[in-house]
Amino acid sequence: MSQIAINTSQNVNINFNVASIGERILAYIIDGAIKAAYLFTVFYLFFSVLNLGYILDGMDNWSQATVYIVLTLPVSLYPIVFESLMEGQTPGKKIVKIRVVKIDGYQASFGDYLIRWVFRLVDTSLLGIIGLVSMIVSKNNQRLGDIASGTAVISLKNQINISHTILENIQENYIPTFPQVIGLTDNDMRIIKDNYLKALKIDDRHVISRLSDKIKSILKIEFDSTKMTERQFIGIVIKDYNYYTGKDN
Repeated sequence: MSQIAINTSQNVNINFNVASIGERILAYIIDGAIKAAYLFTVFYLFFSVLNLGYILDGMDNWSQATVYIVLTLPVSLYPIVFESLMEGQTPGKKIVKIRVVKIDGYQASFGDYLIRWVFRLVDTSLLGIIGLVSMIVSKNNQRLGDIASGTAVISLKNQINISHTILENIQENYIPTFPQVIGLTDNDMRIIKDNYLKALKIDDRHVISRLSDKIKSILKIEFDSTKMTERQFIGIVIKDYNYYTGKDN
């Protein structure tokens, strides 16, 4: 499985497995099944249960087209709505465990999802051949929408344990030190912990120092370096975040 190196906002590269073409197709099929189920339900209710079909008989072609557009609009907006609400995932992507991310390491924005959605019209044309060819020839299995928005789809199926997540073992009598950590997001904490653990593994003091400075700058935290090392500081920030956000272990 190919990998993509994403440069995080702390200027540290993290390698992710790129979602395979098969995984993306499977997610697309699952999403397609969900959309098909929605259409079946809506039209069944509209024509069979509520018997509203007679309303269309007295309308002109344009009015009839408007009604059909309104009924099917959720299907058209399905990708952009779910990717925006679920941080780069649709129900299909969530089931397959893949996600849309920015290659530059930042969280994808609504604008990025919008670009992907617009290019979907091109990618899915000719029975999806254009998007399929693009994923085959591109470096990171990117369709045209991914290339245009600077995104890629990664796999989340890596074997993980508590040390690879934002969760941290905390004793019941734990007393937090920095309440400012509530200003961070789950995504911020994942990046912090990933970078911290990687730096510890190879004893990269430069990365630890930069990460510590970044956290202090963002949260406006000052501490006595004679009483607490940068490693201890980052470790406490991680535990404090788990304490204040109530993450279960």
